[in-house]
Amino acid sequence: MHLPVRLAGVALLVAAVATPGAAQHAPVPPSTWAITGARIEPVSGPAIAKGTIVIRDGLIVAVGANVAAPADARLIDGSGMTVYPGLIDAAGSLGFPSGNAGGGGGGGGGGAASRATAPNSNYGPGMQAELRAVDQLDPSATAFTAARGAGVTAALTAPAAGIFRGTSALIALRDAPVGELVIRDGIAQHIGFSRGGGGGFGGGGGYPGSLMGVFAQLRQELLDAQHYRDLQAAYARNPRGMVRPDHDPTLAALQPVIAGTQPVVLFANSEREIIRALDLAAEFGLRPIIAGGTEAWKVADRIKAANAPVLLSIDFPRKSAGGGAAAGRGGRSGADSTPEPLRVLRDRVDQPKGAGRLAAAGVRVAFVSGNDYGELPANLRRAVEGGLDKAAALRAMTLEPATLFGVADRLGTIEAGKIANLTLVTGDLFEAGGKVSQVFIDGERYEIPAAATPAAQAPRRAPASAEDDQAAGTDDHDHPAR
Repeated sequence: MHLPVRLAGVALLVAAVATPGAAQHAPVPPSTWAITGARIEPVSGPAIAKGTIVIRDGLIVAVGANVAAPADARLIDGSGMTVYPGLIDAAGSLGFPSGNAGGGGGGGGGGAASRATAPNSNYGPGMQAELRAVDQLDPSATAFTAARGAGVTAALTAPAAGIFRGTSALIALRDAPVGELVIRDGIAQHIGFSRGGGGGFGGGGGYPGSLMGVFAQLRQELLDAQHYRDLQAAYARNPRGMVRPDHDPTLAALQPVIAGTQPVVLFANSEREIIRALDLAAEFGLRPIIAGGTEAWKVADRIKAANAPVLLSIDFPRKSAGGGAAAGRGGRSGADSTPEPLRVLRDRVDQPKGAGRLAAAGVRVAFVSGNDYGELPANLRRAVEGGLDKAAALRAMTLEPATLFGVADRLGTIEAGKIANLTLVTGDLFEAGGKVSQVFIDGERYEIPAAATPAAQAPRRAPASAEDDQAAGTDDHDHPAR
């Protein structure tokens, strides 16, 4: 009769003995850090030539020239370093499975076969505004490595394929479960001008197969959303004697868009696309944000009048490291080389000047890497060399996107009380030789290994416009640089 009692006692004893061994988890990372003796660019105020930043439990608790490091802090000697607010990539598809990811600035993406769909939608794939980025995120173990290596600590992310692509989320680029990555959900509805990814028409097949068809389908769905709004409002006022209207998740998701309470990110690169995007926004009372914006500087006054910010891709075209068609400025580097077309040369000169021209016109600009993280620091410098003020260039990757995405109370500057997202650079980010050495994301430190010497790369193509994949018979003016 007493055997069960004795066994229970033995079990309790074993459990008590086993508990210390079972509790040998990985050591808890330090929660308090002090970066000392660094040059600090807080963005919210003048630079601090030599100061200290204290981080505790994922937040900045103190910053200044006369701040003392706490006794329990792990110290980082910041001598020779510049500390910036963590950089923010203003558009892209980071954190999505590779089949549904793609270029950031131009909205390039994977094939339609891998595109997520909403099973109860009344609209086909690529037209489902109810999709949410947070429901589709599934980052691989190395999804954010390249971005962190360029100093990027947060990014706006959304599917790269479709016309109505769903709502984006701002995520922290940590190695953590998805629930810990989301800084803010439902930031904007994203709209592209093709059913598939990239700029070309009809990616993934099917209607629409032209820019005109895309806009016809866009307008029809927005008109449907307006009718749905009116029908639901009428039923809410007096349901008696009225057939209950069906619930439509796609049209319900578009209600904040047509009400003007949720902005719309419109991926448009060519001058013509941007004008049509702004016309669409004006027709339906949308709050437009232009993304990509390769030729946005050509219509800067129109963009300013529409009060539309630009998420500008700085994935600028450049010459190839080798020979071939991109070997030199219209010259030949070998017997098989061909001169570059004049429009390619012109765009390579003009595109880095775009940010300065937009800023001069009073347009708000935030930068998009275009996923070319290896060239991000160089492209930032090219934007400055092209006429953009250095302070404005820094704001375009810190405070400006934080403000546009409604998180300036948490990110974008180095201030006490804000999230400890920091980019540490040996030297200066805007000078040749400056190198990102480590980043902090939510107070977690990531050291950046020395990069291997990159192999020679093919010349970069600017983010494609939807028109760029139309008939090759259009003139050079209608094509972004290749």
